[in-house]
Amino acid sequence: MEIRAIRSNEIEEARALLTQEPGWGARFRSAEEFRKLIAKSQRAFVAVEEGVIVGFVRAITDDMSNGYLTLLIVRNGHRGKGIGRALVRAIMGDDPRMTWILRADRGAEAFYEKIGFVRSQIAMERPRAQVSDA
Repeated sequence: MEIRAIRSNEIEEARALLTQEPGWGARFRSAEEFRKLIAKSQRAFVAVEEGVIVGFVRAITDDMSNGYLTLLIVRNGHRGKGIGRALVRAIMGDDPRMTWILRADRGAEAFYEKIGFVRSQIAMERPRAQVSDA
């Protein structure tokens, strides 16, 4: 398996991976909007196995103090093999001075806790409007 920055010719494959998951389809329906999302991200990596994208991660960061892990997905059938962990480590790098935050979907908290994240007592958010998958 190879983990590396996403290439422009892989953006649609990454979007297709996301749209196959419940809850993500409505957010990434537009290929052009997803392409813009990747272009505006400081970091977007893929995990590739035998020429197929099996995982995707995206982050925004100032590369000095703070980072926000915005998206992580591993293809169904490839989960539980360390791909998600490897993607998160790759996207965050190894600078211990950086603070990384994320919004974990229900059920994902245990995964993130295993790789060093802790539940925050201070985070605030203004949630986005809900969009239907229909």
